[in-house]
Amino acid sequence: MNKSELIDAIAADAGITKAAAKLALESFLGNVGGTLKKGGRVSLVGFGSWSVSARAARDGRNPQTGNTIKIAAKNVVKFKAGADLEGAVN
Repeated sequence: MNKSELIDAIAADAGITKAAAKLALESFLGNVGGTLKKGGRVSLVGFGSWSVSARAARDGRNPQTGNTIKIAAKNVVKFKAGADLEGAVN
């Protein structure tokens, strides 16, 4: 399912227009991204939670040349599925 298919599904399920569903989805994504950017955590009980963790700098290897390269430290987004979501999948 891509973004436009999700918007169509939200609009059909909620009985709202596609424009309203698009605004709601974009608001959700913007708020999740903004919270994570500030270092916060987003938790939806039963569905899952998003958090940010720091990945340390490390040495890597260029697969073409075999040379050692430095990989910079960065923040990564993690998602942990909730019990309801895991139950729906399994």
